[in-house]
Amino acid sequence: MSAVDLFEAYALPARAVRTPFVRCNMVSTLDGATSVQGRSGPLGGPADRRVFHVLRSLADVVLVGAGTVRSERYGPARLDDDLRVRRISEGRSPVPPIAVVTGSGDLDWRASFFTDAEVRPLVFVAGAARRRIGERAQRVANVVVAGEERVDPRLVLEHLGRAGHRSVLLEGGPTLNSAVLRAGLLDELCLTMPPRLVAGDGPRLVTGPELARPLELEIVHLLEEDGLLFFRLAVPRS
Repeated sequence: MSAVDLFEAYALPARAVRTPFVRCNMVSTLDGATSVQGRSGPLGGPADRRVFHVLRSLADVVLVGAGTVRSERYGPARLDDDLRVRRISEGRSPVPPIAVVTGSGDLDWRASFFTDAEVRPLVFVAGAARRRIGERAQRVANVVVAGEERVDPRLVLEHLGRAGHRSVLLEGGPTLNSAVLRAGLLDELCLTMPPRLVAGDGPRLVTGPELARPLELEIVHLLEEDGLLFFRLAVPRS
């Protein structure tokens, strides 16, 4: 993969079926584990980190569930100088904003994820949670109500589209992935697969009951480096 231009390999479609275009980036072992001891980082490696940063640099906004922010100990978005310059030359912010989906509003508003963010984060909440978090969140994030009892992914993506975000990078976790997938809003899956077995009963890529029928994805490309496989998979439109 070292000889591959990752920007070309992961370039967004010239004509997306809809706006915003939603691409999910995840890692999964051979037996389906998306984390080890609660975190996904140990499953990847240097090549996975390169793909991670390229995908972030290509996105207008990163979308993630609050559980993943907590378990992965998310910090503010960071990109190296070359990626920042590339984004600026395209008329975009140096780093993409990160949008968090939370049903409970259970986030640490004093964390560096908020206080040190270069671009103000977005937080999508249900109406009930918005009342609970009060003004604390407003000081460090743009809070958007996207549903009353629970956050509706359709409302989330409609808001992001109206805000001018043409591409969304979904980074999990399984509950949010599942909500986006089941709503028919997922366009691509970028999957890193290390040749490892983890066992246990940890989370998978998506959660919930089985789909009515298996969803057949189309392979856009398959790359390899250091034993890791990098799939780019398109979700076919019905």
